[in-house]
Amino acid sequence: MAKGRIRAKIRRSGLYTFCVRPQEKHAQEETSLPEGPGFSRIVHCNQPDVHRRKPYRYRANNISTTKYNVLTFIPKGLFEQFRRAANIYFLLAAILSVTSVSPFGSVSMIAPLAIVVGLTMAKEGVEDWRRFMQDMEINNRKVTVHKGDGVFEQFVWQEVVVGDVVKVHKDEFFPADLLLLSSSYEDGICYVETMNLDGETNLKIKRAQEVTLPLDDDAAFKDFQGMIKCEDPNPSLYTFVGNLEYDRQVYPIDPTQVLLRDSKLRNTTYVYGVVIFTGHDSKVMQNATESPSKRSRIEKKMDQIIYILFSVLVLISLISSVGFSIMTKNELPNWWYLRAPDPQGLYDPNNPILSGLFHLVTALILYGYLIPISLYVSIEFVKFLQAYFIDNDINMYHEESGTPARARTSNLNEELGQVDTILSDKTGTLTCNQMDFLKCSIAGVAYGTRPSEVELAAVKQMAAELEGKDPDIPSAGQKSEVELETVITAKDEKDHKHAVKFFGFEDARLLNGNWFKEPNLEVLLLYFRILAVCQSAIPELNEATGLYSYEAESPDENAFLAAAREFGFEFIKRTQSAVIIRERYPNYSEPVEREYKILTLLEFTSKRKRMSVIVRDEDGQILLLCKGADSIIFDRLAKHGKTYLEATTSHLNEYGENGLRTLALAYKKLEEAEYNAWNNEFQKAKSSIGSDRDANLERLSELMEKDLTLVGATAIEDKLQEGVPGCIDKLAQAGLKLWVLTGDKMETAINIGFSCSLLRQGMKQICISTAQMEESANDSKEKWLLYTDQAIKENVLLQITNGSQMIKFEKDPNAAFALIIDGKGLTYALEDDMKFQFLSLAVECASVICCRVSPKQKALVTRLVKEGTGRTTLAIGDGANDVGMIQEADIGVGISGCEGMQAVMASDFAVAQFRFLERLLLVHGHWCYKRIAHMICYFFYKNIVFGLTLFYFEILAAFSGQTIYDDWYSLSFNVVLTSLPVISLGVFEQDVSSDFPALYQQGPRNLFFDWTRILGWMGNGLYTSLVVFFLTIAIFDSHAFRPSGQVADMYVMGTIMFTCIIWAVNCQITLTMSHFTWIQHVLVWGSIAMWYVFITIYGALPLDISGNVYQQFVEILAPATIYWTTTVLVTVLCVGPYFIHMAIQRALNPLDHHIIQEIKYYRKDVEDQTMWHREQSKARTKTKVGFSARVEAKMRQLKTRIQKKQSGSTFPSPASLKS
Repeated sequence: MAKGRIRAKIRRSGLYTFCVRPQEKHAQEETSLPEGPGFSRIVHCNQPDVHRRKPYRYRANNISTTKYNVLTFIPKGLFEQFRRAANIYFLLAAILSVTSVSPFGSVSMIAPLAIVVGLTMAKEGVEDWRRFMQDMEINNRKVTVHKGDGVFEQFVWQEVVVGDVVKVHKDEFFPADLLLLSSSYEDGICYVETMNLDGETNLKIKRAQEVTLPLDDDAAFKDFQGMIKCEDPNPSLYTFVGNLEYDRQVYPIDPTQVLLRDSKLRNTTYVYGVVIFTGHDSKVMQNATESPSKRSRIEKKMDQIIYILFSVLVLISLISSVGFSIMTKNELPNWWYLRAPDPQGLYDPNNPILSGLFHLVTALILYGYLIPISLYVSIEFVKFLQAYFIDNDINMYHEESGTPARARTSNLNEELGQVDTILSDKTGTLTCNQMDFLKCSIAGVAYGTRPSEVELAAVKQMAAELEGKDPDIPSAGQKSEVELETVITAKDEKDHKHAVKFFGFEDARLLNGNWFKEPNLEVLLLYFRILAVCQSAIPELNEATGLYSYEAESPDENAFLAAAREFGFEFIKRTQSAVIIRERYPNYSEPVEREYKILTLLEFTSKRKRMSVIVRDEDGQILLLCKGADSIIFDRLAKHGKTYLEATTSHLNEYGENGLRTLALAYKKLEEAEYNAWNNEFQKAKSSIGSDRDANLERLSELMEKDLTLVGATAIEDKLQEGVPGCIDKLAQAGLKLWVLTGDKMETAINIGFSCSLLRQGMKQICISTAQMEESANDSKEKWLLYTDQAIKENVLLQITNGSQMIKFEKDPNAAFALIIDGKGLTYALEDDMKFQFLSLAVECASVICCRVSPKQKALVTRLVKEGTGRTTLAIGDGANDVGMIQEADIGVGISGCEGMQAVMASDFAVAQFRFLERLLLVHGHWCYKRIAHMICYFFYKNIVFGLTLFYFEILAAFSGQTIYDDWYSLSFNVVLTSLPVISLGVFEQDVSSDFPALYQQGPRNLFFDWTRILGWMGNGLYTSLVVFFLTIAIFDSHAFRPSGQVADMYVMGTIMFTCIIWAVNCQITLTMSHFTWIQHVLVWGSIAMWYVFITIYGALPLDISGNVYQQFVEILAPATIYWTTTVLVTVLCVGPYFIHMAIQRALNPLDHHIIQEIKYYRKDVEDQTMWHREQSKARTKTKVGFSARVEAKMRQLKTRIQKKQSGSTFPSPASLKS
């Protein structure tokens, strides 16, 4: 069976889990379904033609996750584009541009809109095409389907219909939701991996109805027919209600007989199944939800700026309209050459109000350049390139798994630079989700000498930090202490490296058969056998090495089986009725294979928190072997079974302090009659159908799992991921707060907090829990009755209030507080009348750890932090239970770890390990924020410059609606001549590296996109527009500048102004940039050169195309010296104030990054290392968490001790330095 290749010929067994095979029913009424909506589906088995026509025609098996299709792409895409207010404005302007009120030609208005909308829709189309190709890849997978007459052929998934009988082979995905009919095993069981559904890597056991077991080969389906009546499509993955009508009998169907789409067949050669739900009716697709729409804070503020500019646009348009009405009434009759009124009534002295209204429309179009039409598409293009750099950052590539970082959406790049609070899962996120069996307690004796990583890491890093760093500490004493610590650490590292995966245990008393010499040998045997037998794993023999590996339900189980093997009890085979253990007993050198018959298996669930197996050994003795959470097991111990309780409890507390995960092991001997009586009741409960079925099963399991005898406990280490403590330290130095939300018990979470340096010795812990009340209530029922829900709630509120008071009255400025709350306490703390008090306490604490939290509570805590603080939140996790938290946060980061891809699929960004979060935020996030902020401010600046010069000319031209610029100038301004430099700013700009984490706070403080800076840029745009317009007018008005004496006409003046604008805005962007490469130089100076190329080529076109600018540059402007000197003068005056502001700021009030840039420019980072390290230390936010804070606390403690010692006194021992 090792690899599922050979059909197992064994008798049918009693190896059934909590949902055992139902017994056959002969009475219809016993298995009838609820009537009414929700239970109307009828499936005709092996009759797919029935389901190709009404009324039994159900949804097809193809899936589509695309946003558009061929028919809806254009209408739906246009609808999405014109949901933006700015695009609606430009659409109306484009429509009006074909009328006589438009100051521009229709091409200059329609072309930019078409380009912007077209490019954005093309981007949407490309992204949707990728989704379509992914869908097609799935829809075109192959599966073997019964064609008829016992013949099976391959079809693609999308051709499968309800009622089809399909044959799925090992390691293939199920194409639809199926009812399992039979498998390659005679008892009809199969093993299924549901990682794509729930994120769990463990295998689930599924089993067919006994009545369908004879359908075990292709020919058996020639005449097969049946009918399934079941529930309608719904998203519940763990329930199923239905009946199978076959051979004139009715059989109930339960979830253990249903194979869900997108789960995978493992360790089973093949299975047969009949299709129940297809396509979007399948449970996995019913669970598919669209990710919530997320917008960054910068994007939301950008909308506010556009509203402001639109208000300015309306204001100056109204001014123009009123001015035009006045001029039309008072001055137009004197201008006889205009022949007023015109035939269209656009200017009529007799009706100036109507003329003003017409001009209002003209002005709204004319000044439309105040609102940058190309801003949206430029930002999307920039974000796309930023996401490309994130995807291809070699420093975030995980070589071991071959996994790069992934920006799954580019909409939130700049939000990465504004994060205030990180909410993190623990297992698989901070830890590896790889367990090592490290210590154990058997018969009240503690075994295992190898220290955990928590202990080793603290000692090692402390030694490194202390060595030669503080001149105030006597060097001799310091050296002696550090040497001792280093020796301990080095010795530990050298001695404790282990080659056996999942097994880090070291203790000569139990290894190599030495346990034979230990007292309580019988208890030791029981302990090892519980490890080997009480499990649901599947062994696989590696023929090359001869070693067994295990497909286990959890990493913990792998560690237990590895430990059992190393102790001499190797699990080598599983049948449907037994497990085979190769035991090195009674002679360690001569292993013996022993069979343990599995009678009943009670599976582990998060509610039960325990697992039990009832077995019969070779001597005929029936045993219940149980493992589970210590609190659960201890409550079920018999009076005579508590012999080792006190010692085991002490060991469990010690293991918890060392950051280890613990379970308790117990057993119970059963008499034959006792078991048979219980089993009869259990079988009846399992084969029943009804609302009380689960309650009966739970009651019967409770009845069996009591009066246990304690054997011992296990302690396994959930290792921290590489680089986690260092990453947390850097994030803390950057001013970020980290909350840990975990399902682990409080003791384990606290220990992981210590190992990550979120907690440290001396930090004051505020623990909020209902455990104390529950323990007190357990002493008597009378007390419990007094503890009502309201009383518990008031107790939690009191604990929160006391914690707040403790912080308020703390006088030590270096004091640090940690808030630790359990799931039950959190239930009350999140209620509406208490949640803000809880949040107020939490934000005052240096670190927050929430234990025993459910997935829903993770999402609720995230929402509370997001809405309560108003700051940007980031949630990071790796499992299906983290999806709610990831979707609720402003930014969701998924870790592509051991728990499937559910978290990644729901995330905005994906990384392989937690440590990459440092670079994602402190480098990419910081840069993206500054780039986007500078880019948007500059975009509005340049459009204000261009748009206001049109308004000034309107005043000069009596509000006539005449534009000073050629239509093609206006068209090329945003699309060609100024677009590339701003894109280079958004993609390539850098300030400093991640060596200065405190600079990250520029983002959360919104230093570069607050209203002061935005209004400053707008003011700069106003100033530049005034200089460009009025200085150019002053120089060229009434002055001859050509050899023949001509003055500049309107079109020449427009070209001169436009030249000055191009120079001014492009020089302005060079002053904004801090980091130059050849790309920026090419794009900035190339854009200026492109302008001259453009006006040369445009002026050379035939007269009917170039119009008033025909040969203008070559014959008029280029030969005129004043044209070139004016360009230089206007440009210098435009950028001069910004340059002076920068010089004064850098000299008198520099920002942090200004200082660092200057140090680097003068190479002080190379030549003066002392100053460089001093600046690096300054560029760290003072924090009370992280390893740096732990070291500082230790240093303060050490200095205090040294100051108190007299000469000749001894130093504290290395053990006292451990954190």
